[in-house]
Parts: sequence; structure tokens; C-alpha cells
Amino acid sequence: MTSFDRVDSRAAGADRKDAARSLIGTEFAETLKLAIPLALTQLAQIAMMTTDLALIGRLGTDAVAAAALGQTVAFMSFVIGMGLVSAVAPLTAQAFGARDPHRLRRALRVGLWGAVFVGVPITLFQLFGKQVLLALGQTSASAELAGHYLDGMAWGAVPGLAAIAIRGFMGSVNRPEPGLWIMLAAIPLNALTAYSLIYGAFGLPRLELFGAGLGTTLVNYAMCVASIVAAHKMRPFRKFRVFGHLFRADWPLLRGLVTIGAPISIAFALEYGMFGSAALLMGLISPVAVTAHQIALNVAAVLFMVPFGIGMAATVRVGHAVGRGERDGIRRAGLAALALGIVFMTVMTAIVLVTRGQIAVLFLGTGADPEAYSLTAALLIVGATFFIADGMQTVAAGSLRGMSDTRIPMLMSAVGYWVIGFAASCLLGFATHLGAVGVWIGLSLGTAVYATLLVTRFIVLTRAAH
Repeated sequence: MTSFDRVDSRAAGADRKDAARSLIGTEFAETLKLAIPLALTQLAQIAMMTTDLALIGRLGTDAVAAAALGQTVAFMSFVIGMGLVSAVAPLTAQAFGARDPHRLRRALRVGLWGAVFVGVPITLFQLFGKQVLLALGQTSASAELAGHYLDGMAWGAVPGLAAIAIRGFMGSVNRPEPGLWIMLAAIPLNALTAYSLIYGAFGLPRLELFGAGLGTTLVNYAMCVASIVAAHKMRPFRKFRVFGHLFRADWPLLRGLVTIGAPISIAFALEYGMFGSAALLMGLISPVAVTAHQIALNVAAVLFMVPFGIGMAATVRVGHAVGRGERDGIRRAGLAALALGIVFMTVMTAIVLVTRGQIAVLFLGTGADPEAYSLTAALLIVGATFFIADGMQTVAAGSLRGMSDTRIPMLMSAVGYWVIGFAASCLLGFATHLGAVGVWIGLSLGTAVYATLLVTRFIVLTRAAH
């Protein structure tokens, strides 16, 4: 090799490195562009839930505990449908990447079918929430109050799932902003509706917990209608004519939706079921434990929604690369999203640790039981140990969904959350003096195991593809 050849070789190597850095920078920028509105949409959803909890909190500790139990039953069922309609995002993203508008339209259509098919039984299940809680060993007083809450909330399952399917389509074509605008508009609407129905303001009857649930249902219908109008009328959505032939049978793609979505549903059910079971375990400890757990879990949920949005962006970016057949792009999209999730959760964990006392006062006010303050702060300390792992698992899971890889992650969820997490929560919560803190240590351990398994799988799959 001559000196000129060596110079040319070094120049070519430098060009390749510059090109790789450019691609990575572009991937970070595109992922952020998608992730920010998606994450804000999820935070807006949590803002509505937090508003409800704050309004219910003024009814007393028993009402907060009952609402927590009611939300547990609601989410244990709703996440099953949410997992199914979440399959709309990878299917439409892959179709968009492959420049196949017909398949994109079909994917949303079957997603809306799925929202109805699974939403109706979810509604019926929630209407029997009181009986479910009694069968799970909760007191009759708590089950009665939670039942009132669920009687109002149950009717919003179908429109809530349909809105999620439409938002998945919007994100897949790189326009998640309308979903965010709708959700932001829903926050004050939800606050006004919930306040009016809970306390009987503006001439309405005082419905208390039933009013809180009914307010959620009414807002779900409003968001669903707004989403349908946006997808039908706004650019660029209207060019896809996504509601054309809405009632035409499409059984092959519906089977594809179920093939991808059913494992997501089961994984969601295992994950949220673990946290829901933790609430039930807290109910066996004390009402104060339930209240502290619910507040700490709401804080964790707020933090989780940002990496969850990043994970949704990862699903879209990975799905686009799959549709284009770009193997390098799949790995690059997933790793960029994972890095963003880790950075965000690291910063937020530090903030929670510093402000844990103020967080307890924010939710409980200044006249609550002192034990509730101290236990809430203690749970937030333990929770800080799994916030980062929680962010990692949802981003990695989103990347794998973009590859239509959902079955093995479902099994990993069972191992992490139930074989490890639930067993540890029961052991540490009831066989030691740790009580509620022990339950949360179990949650932390299960989440860490699940995150490790998912990240490892994505790296192995993309390395093999690479």
C-alpha cells in the first residue's frame, strides 16, 4: 500500500465515522421530535388522573383508598384492551415505512374493531367491580365505595380504546401533535366535569365517587369524537381516508392484530396486574398503606409516562426501519430511544429523592395522618431504585414491538414481575417487619429483572440482524 493509498483509506474511514455520527444525530433528533408530543400526551393523561385523585382526596382517606382500589380493577381490565389496540402503532408504522397506504388504512380499521370487541367485555367486568374486590378479600365498605366509582367509569372503555388506536395511527405517520392537543384540551374539561359531578357544583347533583367515574367516561367520549374528526378532516391524515370501508370485513389483518396485540395485552396485564396486586397487598396491611402506595404510584406513573412516550416513538421509528428494510436503522432507532429514556429517568429520580417530603404534602394536604406522610416518603425512596429500570423496560419493549416481537417479551414479563417481583413483595411485605416498604422492594426487584431481559433481547436480535 502506497502512502497515497493509506491517506485515502484514512479519509474513507473518517468519512464513514462522520456519516455514522450524522445518522446517530439524525436518529436522536427524529426520536425526540416524535417522543416529546407523545410523552406530553401521556403526561396529560396522568394529569387528568391526578386531578381526579386530588378532588377525591378532599372526600377523605376512605374515598382515596376506595378510588385506588377502583382504579386497580379498572386498569387490570383496561390494559388488556390497550395492549390489543397498541398493535395499531407497529402495524401502521411498518406500512408507512413501506409506503403502503392501503395496509395502513386496514390496520387502523381492525384496531377500531378491536376496541369494540374487547371494550364491551371490559365494561361488563368493571360493572361487577364490587364483587371482584369482595372476592379478593377487600372489606365490604371499601368494595362498596369502589363499586360506585366503577359504575361511572365503566362506560368509557370503548371510546377510550378507540382514541388510543387513532393516536397510534397519528404517531405512525409522524404527526402525533393533534393527539396532544386533544388531550391538553381534555385536562380543564375533566377538572370542571369531575369537580361539578363530585361536589354537585353548578346545580348538578352531588355524586361523589360515582361522579368522578362518570366524569372520566364523558371526557373519554369527547376525546374519541375529537380524534375521529381530526383523523378524518386534518392533513395529512385525510389523504389516507382511514374511515373508508370501515365495516368491510378484514379477518386476515385482524388475526395479525391479535397475533401482535394479544401478547402485548398479556404483558400489560402482567405488569399492571403486579402493581394492582401490590395495591391489594397494601389493603391487607392498612388503609394508610393503600393511600401512601397510591400517591407514590402516581408519582411513579408521572415519571413513567415520559419514557413510555419515548417507547412509543421507538415503536414508530423501529417500525419505519422495518418497513423500509433497513437493518442498521432498527438497531440505531432502538438504542437512541433507550439512551434518551435512561437520561431522563436518571434526572427525575434525583429530583424525587430531594422533594419526597413536599410530594407527600402536595397530595395529602397539611392535616393528614403523620404516618401517611412518613410512609409516602419512605415508598418514594424505595421507588427511586426502580424508576430508571422502569424507563428502560418500557423503551426496550417499545423497540421490540416495532419489530413485531411481542411473544418472548410477554414471557419475560411473567418472569420479572411475577416469578421474581410478586414473590419478593409477598415475602418481604408479610414475612418480615418491612410491611409496605417490603412490597415496594419486591416491585423494584421485578422491574429490574424485566428491564435487563428486554434490553438484552433487543441487543441480541439487532446484533444478529446487523
